[in-house]
Amino acid sequence: MPSPLRLPLHTLPAFRVVARLANLRAAAEELHLTHSAVSQQIKLLESQIGFALFDRRGRRVVLNAAGAALLRAVEPALAQLDDGLRAAAAASGDESQRIRITLLNSFAQRWLLPRMGRWRERHPDIGIELHTSQNVIDLQREGFHAALRQGSGQWRGLESVCLTDSPLIVVGSPEAAHRLSGRDAAALADEPLLGSPTLWQHWFALSGVRTRVNPVAAFNDAGLMLQAAEQNLGLALAREILAADALREGRLVRLSPIELQEEQAYAYWLAFPEGLRAWPPLLALRDWLLDELARSQRGLDETKVRGTAPAGRSGNRSRAVSATRARRRA
Repeated sequence: MPSPLRLPLHTLPAFRVVARLANLRAAAEELHLTHSAVSQQIKLLESQIGFALFDRRGRRVVLNAAGAALLRAVEPALAQLDDGLRAAAAASGDESQRIRITLLNSFAQRWLLPRMGRWRERHPDIGIELHTSQNVIDLQREGFHAALRQGSGQWRGLESVCLTDSPLIVVGSPEAAHRLSGRDAAALADEPLLGSPTLWQHWFALSGVRTRVNPVAAFNDAGLMLQAAEQNLGLALAREILAADALREGRLVRLSPIELQEEQAYAYWLAFPEGLRAWPPLLALRDWLLDELARSQRGLDETKVRGTAPAGRSGNRSRAVSATRARRRA
């Protein structure tokens, strides 16, 4: 077994990038080095430890069994070093005035952006750089400080804080609300529906309505779906928090009191590297998000007081949601 002292540590970042991209030229571009420099680092690493780490397949360099074993061993240490460097940079003041966040486009457009004015009022010295993506971004690799995500809250190498487990509700345009006024949940089955057929099927089952669901349109972005609902193209089954502003302003109307609660699977979370846990801008962002979400919830509660169009079956809603609400209060 080779001695740990023979491992040239300065070559490990290049090793990690080449292992991920399986291409020396692409790795060189990401590392801002020449192709030759990256190739020499890999050769030095293999020479020092005494065995090959990659199989050469044309222009591709693919990890062999030894390389995969080494990557599993060094990846946690390299990630920890990345976190430490980011935390040190933050503490030095180099990054103290700007926080980089990745998030879903729907959450950015429907909820976050309308509230950015209050963020500037509260934290005029902390800038925010937003990056929207449907994909889960590697925060350390891409240089982000935090992510606003939907999911279980479990992401390798990250800590997370649950922001809200907003339920799914049925919303439609004021025209749809007028058309459905006084009718029960079964009437919604005859309307054009937007979104996931599976979720709609669950919602109708919860409502006690037996029907086959065939939405007229599906979307990979909840913001677009809500925009379609505002334009009276159909009824949307959407996250309550994303519809909050439209409900308050009357652009959308809640059409049933029945809520579909998908437990914690689709909750919104603030995720961040462990090394930034005590970074003041991140703490400021966390506290502001929680305050703004509480403010949104108060506005949503006010819209519930105004009533909804179809009566639905409140007993079903109580049985389905009360246990989750109790766990949330605990």
